[in-house]
Amino acid sequence: MKTVCSLLLVLFTYVPMEKNIPVAKLNLKKYAVTWYSLYSIPTIFDKGSRETTTRYTLNKDGYYKVLTTYKKPGDDKIYSRTSKMFPSEDGDKGELQGQFIWPIKVDYWIIELADDYSYVVVGHPDHKFLFIMSRHQTMPKKTHDEIVARCKAKGYEVSKLTSQQHEKD
Repeated sequence: MKTVCSLLLVLFTYVPMEKNIPVAKLNLKKYAVTWYSLYSIPTIFDKGSRETTTRYTLNKDGYYKVLTTYKKPGDDKIYSRTSKMFPSEDGDKGELQGQFIWPIKVDYWIIELADDYSYVVVGHPDHKFLFIMSRHQTMPKKTHDEIVARCKAKGYEVSKLTSQQHEKD
């Protein structure tokens, strides 16, 4: 039995897992657009929300003013909230911090970003949340499936992903 357990331990130790790290390069101006949140492992702030969009506006002080709009379950009224997003000290990495309630900041990592900035995947160092966002209300199924597979390989519980129920472009 000890041998079997030892073999399993060695096997699981060497199972390749992608690193959950922020992207090395982020163009702050190109990121300053409206993003459609298509799928998410929600936080307590977004649980149950749908049709969520987030507008990032880079201001002269070097951080983003963020306007998030969404609908609640069973309600077609559009709600909104504001927050701030602070880039890393280097300024061009995907390691940001969100401030949803002053003075608390939360790690907000861009873990994947399309070369053409058509989609972004936002995560957390401890896998607490995950957002798959796009510049459009939809995403090709193949792209979605590939992103989900990579997120799973990084340790995210992708079975918890929920759709934001955007209508088609």
